[in-house]
Order: sequence, then C-alpha cells, then structure tokens
Amino acid sequence: MATVRDLEAQILEKEEVVVIIRADPNSEVSDYNYERKAAGSTSVSDWLEQRIRPCLNGLEFTIISGDYVHPHGRTKMSTLRNSYEK
Repeated sequence: MATVRDLEAQILEKEEVVVIIRADPNSEVSDYNYERKAAGSTSVSDWLEQRIRPCLNGLEFTIISGDYVHPHGRTKMSTLRNSYEK
C-alpha cells in the first residue's frame, strides 16, 4: 500500500504525467505497480481506466497537462507527455 502522496509521485516518475488525487495526502491507496510507462499511442481514457482508477479505490482525481488544462479522453499519452515540454 502507498499513500496518496506516494502514488502521485509514482505516477509522475513512471508516466511523466501529473495526477492530483483529491484526498488526504496520507490516505492509503494501491501502489502503481507497472514496470513500463503506458504506450504513447494509448488514449488518456484507456490509461485512466486500466491503470489509474484501479489504484484509487473510488477517490476523485484530475490530470493536469503541461498547458494547465484537463486533457480530453481521446488525447494520446505521447501528446500529454509532450505538453510538459513547452
């Protein structure tokens, strides 16, 4: 088990994407147990459903792109990651 703060850091380190979980930073959630980041061709919606939601036990969250906006679900992970480089 990880804390919300730990999970946010694990996701940022692995996926290079900022996820903000709306919960006490010390609340317990599942670890982000993936060895590789999601493929760049994966949609944000698919990534959320397959990797993020299962870790959160129903907690609310948001994703912030490098443009400080919430990305559309059809956005590709490569596009989201590239948004931080501007």
